[in-house]
Amino acid sequence: MADLERDELSWLDGDMPYSTRFGDHFYSRADGRAECGHVFMGGNGLPERWAGADRFTIGELGFGTGLNFLETWRAWRECRVPGQVLDFVSFEAFPMEEKAIERALVHWPQLTGLKESLLRHWPGLGIPPTRWKMDEQTGLTVIVGDALNGVSGWSGAADAWYLDGFAPARNPEMWSAELMQAVADRTRPGGTFASYTAAGWVRRNLEAAGFTVTKRPGHAGKREMICGVLAP
Repeated sequence: MADLERDELSWLDGDMPYSTRFGDHFYSRADGRAECGHVFMGGNGLPERWAGADRFTIGELGFGTGLNFLETWRAWRECRVPGQVLDFVSFEAFPMEEKAIERALVHWPQLTGLKESLLRHWPGLGIPPTRWKMDEQTGLTVIVGDALNGVSGWSGAADAWYLDGFAPARNPEMWSAELMQAVADRTRPGGTFASYTAAGWVRRNLEAAGFTVTKRPGHAGKREMICGVLAP
């Protein structure tokens, strides 16, 4: 990863990563793993939607520490049946160093074995992106670079999206109308998204792209989050 541009980090409360580039935390200060379950998995109807799906693809804006992927992988392993395949495709402009990922995830022993599997692959991160076979039924692809270019150039289509860029006020490009349209263009009919933010202009960008947007109670006292379905 020597030639990849990385985020600039500081650490709060010992092991809480904070992006000095964007002035924001990488995950909920209350519990990032619980946030993944409530916002991203719950907002996309997972794990229920995995039942009966031969292949399911999740797209993510902002890989960060890898917490969302690892928690999703953990849940997937608990409920999948033989023959099913999960593909997780994430778009990340500033990938973290292996040591930083390890430090950021120290709070969750439930992810320990999965975290080590991720870190064994991580030094191979680069361009062009490679699909890593995490196990016989799980693939991970991390596409490094500008999110709009990455999503627009991706030839796949997602059944569900995790929209997890830094806060819209601090990283507006990650929530632009152009990027939300690219997300919609790379979503299967009836596909969904979920996000922790409920900012009005983000909602409008998603609606303009073709999603029906719904507000829900947010995680850990946050008043609202949003999720939605791509209109037919």
